[in-house]
Amino acid sequence: MTFKTLIFFFLGLFLVFSVKAADVCSNKTGDARIVCLQAESDRLSSQSKTLSNQIAQYNNQINLATLKIQQTEEKIALLGGRINQLETSLDDLTKAFSSRVVETYKLARSGSTIFLLLTSGSLNEVVSRFHYLQLVQNEDGNFLQRLQTAQVTYKNQKTDQEELQIELAKQKANLNNQKAAKNALLLQTKNDEVKYQQLLAQAYAEKAAIEKALVSGVKVGPIKRGDSISLVGNSGYPGCSTGKHLHFEIRKDGTWTDPGSYLSGKTVRNDQDNGGNVNVGSGSWPWPVEDTVRLTQFYGHTPYSWKYKYSGGIHTGYDMVSTSSDVIRAPADGTLFKFSQMCGSSAINIVYIEHGDNLVSFYLHVQ
Repeated sequence: MTFKTLIFFFLGLFLVFSVKAADVCSNKTGDARIVCLQAESDRLSSQSKTLSNQIAQYNNQINLATLKIQQTEEKIALLGGRINQLETSLDDLTKAFSSRVVETYKLARSGSTIFLLLTSGSLNEVVSRFHYLQLVQNEDGNFLQRLQTAQVTYKNQKTDQEELQIELAKQKANLNNQKAAKNALLLQTKNDEVKYQQLLAQAYAEKAAIEKALVSGVKVGPIKRGDSISLVGNSGYPGCSTGKHLHFEIRKDGTWTDPGSYLSGKTVRNDQDNGGNVNVGSGSWPWPVEDTVRLTQFYGHTPYSWKYKYSGGIHTGYDMVSTSSDVIRAPADGTLFKFSQMCGSSAINIVYIEHGDNLVSFYLHVQ
């Protein structure tokens, strides 16, 4: 077998296995397909970190999200049909019951003891008419119970429908995020494996710089809330920064924490999704930069967080810029530290504040 023949042989094997991997769940439907796709996601996550593997993960997540949306929409449609039937039945029951109440009321009045005695020909007729009135009233009681049961069922199914609509909105948002993340990945890497590995290395280098800063940072001294601590910059570019911004990160007990739980509520510009204004923050700290704040990347899974493998693919802080000032101010009292080291081909500058109670805030890429 010639060398050229061997190449085509192995290339053919590669294509066969690639197609097989891509179609591994195609013969399954419903919940079985969801379970298969989730298992495939776990398998892909455990494999080596390559661009092709990352794209396969996104494709798998997109398929999974699409399938869940289809299932939820089917449930909503089915439930909608049941609710329409219930509405018709409930309306008919209500009208019928209202009519029976009127008739029973008339019968009850005509069934008074005096009226029965005056209008009946015999005692047996009095007893018969009295028992008939009791039967009618008992039937009305059963009718009312059926009506109340229908009302409760209708209310519960309307609640289920509302909850499914909320879930559907979340699923659609997740699908859009997965598609945006895949597009961002291809845009950032230019579909080039070398570029992909460089970006992964830069993310790890930035993490290593923060970890080293905690050990080797130079103590500046105590600072108060509102004190100026540095200026927004682009230190670390091009190895560990993509442009001028502040990476603001919080760790509590050594664990990454959403900064929004500490920062006060503020309307900011959502530059991550090219959107309008959003309200962010539920804490009491003032923001480290002045208005107007533009958030270029949020905390958590974002279109750009695929490269943070060490954190499970989440962006560990907020990336932000101010349209009015580069001054960074301390959001709370504490002890200030400064640190600088090489990150790729350039030095990255970091300041951080120890606030006590194992709470630390970080400020990266400062001037």
